[in-house]
Amino acid sequence: MDKMIIEGGRQLSGEVQISGAKNAALPIMCSALLTEGWNTYHNIPDLVDIRTIRKLLRSFGAEIEGEGTVVRVNAANLTRCEASYDLVRTMRASILVLGPLVARMGVARVSLPGGCAIGARPVNLHIKALQDMGADVELKDGYVEARTKRLKGANIFFDLSTVTGTENIMMAACLAEGTTVLGNAAKEPEVVNLAEVLNGMGAKISGAGTDVITISGVDRLHPVEASIIPDRIEAGTFMIAVGMTGGDITLKGCNPLHLEALINKLKDAGMDIMPVADGLRVARLGNIRSVDVKTLPYPGFATDLQAQMMALMAMGNGLSVITETVFENRFMHVSELLRMGADIVVQGHSAIVKGNEKLRGAPVMATDLRASASLILAALAAEGRTELFRVYHIDRGYQEIEKKLSALGADIRRVQA
Repeated sequence: MDKMIIEGGRQLSGEVQISGAKNAALPIMCSALLTEGWNTYHNIPDLVDIRTIRKLLRSFGAEIEGEGTVVRVNAANLTRCEASYDLVRTMRASILVLGPLVARMGVARVSLPGGCAIGARPVNLHIKALQDMGADVELKDGYVEARTKRLKGANIFFDLSTVTGTENIMMAACLAEGTTVLGNAAKEPEVVNLAEVLNGMGAKISGAGTDVITISGVDRLHPVEASIIPDRIEAGTFMIAVGMTGGDITLKGCNPLHLEALINKLKDAGMDIMPVADGLRVARLGNIRSVDVKTLPYPGFATDLQAQMMALMAMGNGLSVITETVFENRFMHVSELLRMGADIVVQGHSAIVKGNEKLRGAPVMATDLRASASLILAALAAEGRTELFRVYHIDRGYQEIEKKLSALGADIRRVQA
């Protein structure tokens, strides 16, 4: 098992290329299940979660070609419609195969998913929506089993904003009979990217990016060639890294419009952020000012950047209150940041962070994907050496993060533990 060794205290400078968004690539690759023929996807990141979804699609009988950023998927000859626990236990996004399989094949058996232990992300919203569309759905032996002759359009209102629920039902509705309206739909850029790809297949979707999405079902979809949007969470992580270390870097290939909530907070904290051709230039010129943060569904501050922002506030000048409203158990990184000298007190859904200019290197352990990123950022700014264990979490969502940081001047390396 690998670990990372990080010597803190080095400023970052140079350029970094932002990879394709994992959270866009996963549903888009699943959408290939709706078609017969070769779909071609560009800007696919090389991540553990992407390898997992490739295995899952192959288990259904899909063909997959390509090992780099270009991946082709052909689901013309599906041989089974069951996603086993062994395949989906490491990734919650596996539930995204449920909607496409039911819509195209009329049957699906998908294990309840696993993934990072950051809180409950129940699939009841997916199940209720499919039932509203006429599917017979039940939970049996840890699996979601769904059957239908053909899904019917329906008016669906999500009690909670759900990204995967919106994506799953949007895919299912593309082949349903009639019109489906999704209320309180998720507005994330990844949802918009999926809708654009589905429309490229011949779907009829309007309203993506708003809280009401309308899908008029069609009889068939055709293969598509499409590109994955840049990863706004990776981009945000590198932006916060500059706040931690100081320096001046250029993010290539990111979309500033997807980062407005973070940009506003980092500017309030004293950072200099400027748009440049194909990206952003980010610099820290002085000390970091403490700011309050509250996570919200898009376009609010992303929960996937909360841990990283907490690391930054741990070395800010003042007091910060960070409130988590999306997941109820996303403060597991706090105990590890405390080991590095952070001053943080958790009170319910909020963390009160007293800024401390000096963090210290220490042995720490990652508990989930974004916690991993926060600990790496803290280590970059800390005095001395940090050893980060369980780095397999980081490989789920960041492509070669240690190589990208090293190219910017960080002292970070991966070794066998």
